Amino acid sequence: MKMSGAKILLECLRREGVQHVFGYPGGAVLPIYDALYDCTEIEHVLVRHEQGAAHMADGYARATGKVGVCLSTSGPGATNMVTGIATAYMDSIPMVAITGQVRTSVIGKDAFQEVDATGVTLPVTKHNFLVKRTADLPRVIAEAFYIARTGRPGPVVIDLPLDVSIDQIEWDPESYTQNVDIPSYRPNTRGHELQIKKAAQAIAEAQRPVLYVGGGCVAAGAQMELTELSERTNILTTTTLLGKGSIDETHRNSIGMLGMHGTAYANHAVNNCDLLIAVGARFDDRVTGKVDRFAPNAKIIHIDIDPAEIGKVVQPDIPIVGDVKLVLQDLLKHVKPRPWSSWNDQIMEWKRLFPLLYPDDGKLYAEYIIEKIGEATDWKAIMTTDVGQHQMWAAQYYKTRRTRQFITSGGLGTMGYGMPAAIGVQKAFPDETVVCLSGDGSFQMCTQELMTASVYGLPIIVAIINNRSLGMVRQWQHMFYSQRYSHTNLEASPDYVRLAEAYGAVGMRVAQPGEVVSVLERALAVRDRPTVIDCVIPTEENVYPFIPSGQTVEQMMIRKDLEQLKAKVHTDSEVWSFADEERVLEQYVETVEKNQ
Repeated sequence: MKMSGAKILLECLRREGVQHVFGYPGGAVLPIYDALYDCTEIEHVLVRHEQGAAHMADGYARATGKVGVCLSTSGPGATNMVTGIATAYMDSIPMVAITGQVRTSVIGKDAFQEVDATGVTLPVTKHNFLVKRTADLPRVIAEAFYIARTGRPGPVVIDLPLDVSIDQIEWDPESYTQNVDIPSYRPNTRGHELQIKKAAQAIAEAQRPVLYVGGGCVAAGAQMELTELSERTNILTTTTLLGKGSIDETHRNSIGMLGMHGTAYANHAVNNCDLLIAVGARFDDRVTGKVDRFAPNAKIIHIDIDPAEIGKVVQPDIPIVGDVKLVLQDLLKHVKPRPWSSWNDQIMEWKRLFPLLYPDDGKLYAEYIIEKIGEATDWKAIMTTDVGQHQMWAAQYYKTRRTRQFITSGGLGTMGYGMPAAIGVQKAFPDETVVCLSGDGSFQMCTQELMTASVYGLPIIVAIINNRSLGMVRQWQHMFYSQRYSHTNLEASPDYVRLAEAYGAVGMRVAQPGEVVSVLERALAVRDRPTVIDCVIPTEENVYPFIPSGQTVEQMMIRKDLEQLKAKVHTDSEVWSFADEERVLEQYVETVEKNQ
């Protein structure tokens, strides 16, 4: 039959299993929107800004594991999506972004709203296409989805000229196939058997092993295999920000997140281990700090689907290239049970001595709010976050039980990500409880998408951790710039309750700990629109633990007043360094002995 490029596009998307497209119309994509008018199998979600469309597709992909799809017109529409595309690229999220383009006859002639979308997005995509013939559309779409979801996932851009969407050709929809063969792109999924046996031997010989797990474990759907490996070998497990949920964080073998704002005990375990098993992790600078001092005495096993990551930051002793799930399945065939060890007891002692704590002085703190959100939802809610202090508190205190339950921008650190991502998640799972934890700075980046959530009746709960400042930047100014708070004050901000109501949402405010539970109960009862909760916390509150950028565990800063309660050690500074740990432990033991 004869079909236009626009109709061919929608038919191909349908055959790829696409159910939702997040987008914004414009001149260069009008043929596609005209075809969408009669399309009943794909729901188009009209966003209020193209950046929001990319974040929604990203959130949808992270929550489901499927390829998210976003659509924009050419020129500024395409460039507005670049931040969302870059966010997905940094975190290896499968996404297809379709951008409109001017007619092929005027490409390169500075036509109205012409932008070289393929050139602009080349550094932040896994691959991109400029389609010049309508006949190429089915092949391009099949290849784009295949590239986006296989190997190390990532975003793919399809730049689609107006005339390619309009032109009609003879095409049989039954000819569409997902069986793609790209000779230059054949990801290796099976790990090398000899390397896997070496890894099993190293695990058997190690005295102080630690599992270090990243987002690759989530992407591979390998929670079951990872948990079985940890349980069989009794190796304690720490995760990156994007690896949260790779093991149930209430499991006794979980020691939480490592890195700049990771738990003190996870960081100290990695610093003292003799075998570090990196699973789907890329040795990000927020994890390693000063690279030559990271896990200095450890032999390193590195499992990753992307060979480019092997040796990029840290040279492993046993590299294994392959799909994390498949590699772990093969590794489990060779790994023998290990008993609980004195090394594990040592880590548990660090966990007891240096737990995550926050003040109990009658004020409202973000950590308390996050814990109450978890309790109110039985720790089953899917949480999205924006970027900043609230993100780190969420990573520390929201105990994820499964993969794809904690949705956040890691590599790019994109403010404004949380709420549109939550819309994508809620569209994917309409019956799930979705909570967006935001900051007052981040929330104002994409506030307009609150209208999208209201129009579609999405019961997202947005909790704004409102400290009236750009909190994380302010924290660095407090610590490293002599408390010179240059342009981080956000006292001049909207009334978030009234703003929510103006957008058709429910607005609430909480300023005291005793108000939190009842407000959450009211918010959870709203099922036909979003709810915004303005949570007013102290401006001066900082995130601890904290390893300054480029430093090591020896420079870790821990909240002084709370650790003093545990270690009974006096210090005159606001924070103290983990380099003093031996002194602290010695004085702690002396104090206990005296008390006895």
